[in-house]
Amino acid sequence: MARRVACLPPYLFAELDRKVAAKRQEGVDVISLGVGDPDLPTPRHVVEALQEAAEDAATHQYPSYYGLPALRLAVAEWYERRFGVELDPDTEVLPLIGSKEGLAHLSFAMIDPGDAALVPDPGYAVYSIGTALAGGTPVPVALEAGRRFIPDLEALSPPAATKVLWLNYPSNPTAAVAEPDFFDRAVDFARRHDLLLCHDAAYSEITFDGFVAPSVLQSAGAKDVAVEFGSLSKTYNMTGWRVGFVVGNPRAIGALATLKTNLDSWIFNALQRAAVAALTGSQDHVEQMRAVYQKRRDVVVSAFQEIGIPVEPPLGSIYVWVPTPDGRSGEDFASDLLDEAGVVVTPGTGFGRQGEGFVRISLTVADARLQEAVDRIRRRLG
Repeated sequence: MARRVACLPPYLFAELDRKVAAKRQEGVDVISLGVGDPDLPTPRHVVEALQEAAEDAATHQYPSYYGLPALRLAVAEWYERRFGVELDPDTEVLPLIGSKEGLAHLSFAMIDPGDAALVPDPGYAVYSIGTALAGGTPVPVALEAGRRFIPDLEALSPPAATKVLWLNYPSNPTAAVAEPDFFDRAVDFARRHDLLLCHDAAYSEITFDGFVAPSVLQSAGAKDVAVEFGSLSKTYNMTGWRVGFVVGNPRAIGALATLKTNLDSWIFNALQRAAVAALTGSQDHVEQMRAVYQKRRDVVVSAFQEIGIPVEPPLGSIYVWVPTPDGRSGEDFASDLLDEAGVVVTPGTGFGRQGEGFVRISLTVADARLQEAVDRIRRRLG
């Protein structure tokens, strides 16, 4: 086994799956609030587009490298409608086999052994893992509750070998959101330090209470220094379909495209046609989806507030970031809820050292099961 693989930690959610399976074998009715996998259906018109495309024998051969022109154009047009950002579909848009794949491979396209990347702590593990697999050093950037989980860029002094800055808003796991002026500062920071700013915007369409998530590419000069990753997984409930994209700086897009042409053969053409239908068709489901998640958010937040645990209603994402009671560790609290209540939550340390003292709760379970889960938690802690 290669050392790069032998040194990898177990993937957090694979471990959660193992623990859940063990409990269920014991006969426990486990409710998992661990993984952010939407339970809502993919919009019908997207499913029908896939069915129709799969019947077309022309989609059964190798896909075009760089993705279907129609999909690249659909992404560019969606960005112009949603953010007022113009993109060249030929040089500034690249489809991905799910955004996770692109997040990981970006490091191989931009990081050499000995280079460094600034990664949010707590943050999605792929930013650090991809950097390490490419031979680089992930440098944690603390996200603190007192700053609403926004990094203090003015206080950062990146190591000389730093190549990349990772950001993610709305955030996984903290559910924090960022305002446009923060992205303005981040673009300026990346320019001053000669960094590629990589923004993971997978949750940009899941926001609450009137908040509208901005794109980093709306900041002046952003395309000079930034790329942004998008995903159909959360917006269109297509996690298993594996379709995402990256947009922005053409040199970084080109580097990632060159890497991918040597590693994979892109996305099944029928899936790409379905993705076009998702991006260009009716968006009515998005507001309905937000309403479902906001209702669930309120159920979780209210339950913890009643128990006496201070939780502020998040403005985005599909998670609630909950401080543990009585100074307990996240792992201890999560283990207690699994053993005594049959409820799975994710320890914050799975997202970095700064995640200690928190657990993440996912809102992607049916309303009745979520209510049952919070009732069990309330009985355990109340």
